[in-house]
Amino acid sequence: MAGKKSPWGAGSGDDAGGEDRGAGDSAGESGDGPAPGETPPPPPRGGNGPRNPWLPPSSPDARRGQGIEDLFRRRGGGGGGGNGSGGPGNFRLPQAPGGGSWVPIAIGVVVLIWLGTTMVHRIAAQEKGVVTTFGAYSRTIDPGVSLTLPWPIQSVSVEDVTSIRRDSIPEGEGERLMLTGDQNLVDLTYLVRWNIKDLKLFTFQLAEPAATVKEVAEAAMRQSIAEVTLNDAMGSGRAAIELNVRERMQRVLDAYRAGVKIQGVEIKKADPPAKVVDAFKDVAAAQQDARSEVNRAETWAQQLTQRAQGEAAAFDKVYAQYKLAPEVTRRRMYYETMERVLSQTDKVILEAPGVMSYLPLPGLKSVPPADTVANSGERR
Repeated sequence: MAGKKSPWGAGSGDDAGGEDRGAGDSAGESGDGPAPGETPPPPPRGGNGPRNPWLPPSSPDARRGQGIEDLFRRRGGGGGGGNGSGGPGNFRLPQAPGGGSWVPIAIGVVVLIWLGTTMVHRIAAQEKGVVTTFGAYSRTIDPGVSLTLPWPIQSVSVEDVTSIRRDSIPEGEGERLMLTGDQNLVDLTYLVRWNIKDLKLFTFQLAEPAATVKEVAEAAMRQSIAEVTLNDAMGSGRAAIELNVRERMQRVLDAYRAGVKIQGVEIKKADPPAKVVDAFKDVAAAQQDARSEVNRAETWAQQLTQRAQGEAAAFDKVYAQYKLAPEVTRRRMYYETMERVLSQTDKVILEAPGVMSYLPLPGLKSVPPADTVANSGERR
């Protein structure tokens, strides 16, 4: 190993090695070294101790052992290796073709993208947009492509003004009880259809226009239900109630300048309260029975009236004939009356010469015919 440079020492050649060895021998011979069990002191910085092979020779810590903190510090950009080749201190942005910087070009691209996204607006066929300048209303833009000043000078709020919006009241499976004109409760579920009529008023006039539509719908429905009976609310009066609610809602919203048009109101369910459904069914059944009895009585009364009218018409005809021939008509009426009365008795009266005054004709009527008796004997 003589004549070769040691990676752990600073000297070179035999002289350096001799000096180091001599120093070590003298130290060992003098007995000044550490005693057994004691930790040797670290070599002095910049002295003749072993050199750290991972640090450059010019570093002041070349003779000191490197800890893990130094490794992380150099890897993160600190320490003596920050200015070495390939370190973080030599990082540079790529240069433009003319030798300039890419920073102005990148800023220009960002500005162009910002201008394009905040100045050009494409509005769909069913939409309209409201342009505001520093938060104040400026104009309304129609469907198509429109240009505005860039943000934050001007901004655009787009809304769908053509599609019909539907609000179900109440939402979900909730119960909404309303008082009718005859002091009864009815559980109503209805649907309100509306759209935006004026986008400017819809955006700036009311704080929460959608919630206002629901509240106005409930107020109009309660007022309309309070004017009808329970049977009308649950039966044939629904169409009139729906039209009344629609007209009242439109009047109130126009007074609010809400910019909303009510397209229609539809009652989906009108039932009695859930707690009295059974009792209500019993009442409905009793009312149905009463209605059936009334119809049956009216039918019987009509039949009697028609029969009486027929008899009266027949009497008028007989009276007309009686005025023409009173004696003949009187006798004919007598014969018809006697025939009708005596046909219900068991006696037969004959007035003819040579005939017995009494014949057992009723007994003959009760005797079965001969063919019937013969047939019954054969069966025996």
